[in-house]
Amino acid sequence: MEQRRVVVTGMGLISPCGIGVEKSWDALVNGKSGVGPITLFDASALDCRFAGEVKGFNPEDYIERREVRRMDRFAQFAVAASDMALEDSGLVITEENAERVAAVIGSGIGGLSSLEETHRKALEKGPDRISSFFILQMIINMAPGYISMRHGIKGPSWSTNSACSTSAHAIGEALRGIQRGEFDVALAGGAEAPISMLGVGGFAAMKALSNRNDAPQAASRPFDKDRDGFVLAEGAAILVLEEYEHARARGARILAELTGYGASSDAYHVTSPAPGHEGAQRAMKASLKNARLNPADIGYLNAHGTSTDIGDLLEMEGIAKVFGDAAKTLAISSTKSMTGHMNGAAGAAEAVISILALTRGVLPPTINLENQDPRIPLDCVPNTARETRVDAVMSNSFGFGGTNVALIFQRLPETR
Repeated sequence: MEQRRVVVTGMGLISPCGIGVEKSWDALVNGKSGVGPITLFDASALDCRFAGEVKGFNPEDYIERREVRRMDRFAQFAVAASDMALEDSGLVITEENAERVAAVIGSGIGGLSSLEETHRKALEKGPDRISSFFILQMIINMAPGYISMRHGIKGPSWSTNSACSTSAHAIGEALRGIQRGEFDVALAGGAEAPISMLGVGGFAAMKALSNRNDAPQAASRPFDKDRDGFVLAEGAAILVLEEYEHARARGARILAELTGYGASSDAYHVTSPAPGHEGAQRAMKASLKNARLNPADIGYLNAHGTSTDIGDLLEMEGIAKVFGDAAKTLAISSTKSMTGHMNGAAGAAEAVISILALTRGVLPPTINLENQDPRIPLDCVPNTARETRVDAVMSNSFGFGGTNVALIFQRLPETR
């Protein structure tokens, strides 16, 4: 039996570069960073005092006030992004189709701010001051839980959790569910709100973060020889994935087809990728095989590119080995140079960005690329967006624990 095709019919995005797909995209193609000094808490005691915060987000624009108090910021982001994605798709969930719709929404950390605040309050005022909503604020699967209740989704509802690969895994596993016929539509993606004393302090203690406090917008500099760590960020991204014939039957606007999903494990180290990023190579090869494409068919690759010395270098070594001669003409950029690293939401956010590059013929740049690392002799789309039509794009996501995902999106055959 022929495998069911899966397409993207809607997208929602909340990032440090803007609330909504259009505002984020406008900033990205114009090379504008969303990074700045931390305002969500007093970071004066930390070595790193900046992050990619979502500015101007008012949860009451999307959620009733009494519900807002019960939800952690990451879940608020997830609900808002799901509203955006469903509106973009034009999909109406009814009693007739509700059981054929799924919600697969992950988070790398979940309700960290709620955990931190509740612990402080319990120590200061006693355990009887712990909110009855605390556990619900903290656990990750409340993101798809709230979304399913909000929209009447009665199909499968669950969360992925794989550090920085979380939302890319969510998209890939939702793809598989649709292909197997378990459901026809899925809201898939991730949300993250890690900007707190413990979140920033914890990553700083690992020596993973940049310390460019004097120039926050220049701090995330993937592939630059002077990179010194990543920039922690928050946000959410949700895609509406839909079985192709289902989308056509309701006259949906189809943005792209999701044709490739490859996942692997390094089985090597908790934070450092395997030599040559061998695990990432296997994920990229699996995605290409899944999509039935050759490396030369990929016109743009949105790299994981976090701005760490070893991570950037090994990813580009892996890309060079997988793509061979095609790597010489492949356009690669890291939009984390502008958004910062949205952790569990990064994979879905970069999937949205990759689809926009595909549909709008503009490749977003890698900003702050002033002195490209001579060990990385590839085209990293430095500093300025590039108008280029491509027919297939790949998005890479890698996480602590050695987990790797590569996704491929294509134009529909009739539009190539």
